[in-house]
Amino acid sequence: PHCHPVRVTGADVTVEPNVAEGRIHVVTTVRAFDRTGVEMEALTSVSIAALSLYDTAKAFDRSARIEGVRLLAKSGGRSGEYHAAG
Repeated sequence: PHCHPVRVTGADVTVEPNVAEGRIHVVTTVRAFDRTGVEMEALTSVSIAALSLYDTAKAFDRSARIEGVRLLAKSGGRSGEYHAAG
């Protein structure tokens, strides 16, 4: 991220608690009008959100952890479409 300017036109962060599983699911969507993808911007965003949640959760659960940070889907850019399996 931040290695070249990207014209980000929008970003959304969704935080979905799952009380039954004791998890919090964070999804970030980033939109841009550019030739390059914004995967790194999206992954940075979701990681910072997860770190902020961890900082809060550690007071209640010292075994809290961050896991499963990954790219779920992308469209546009030179490499085209991508959708993660599962």
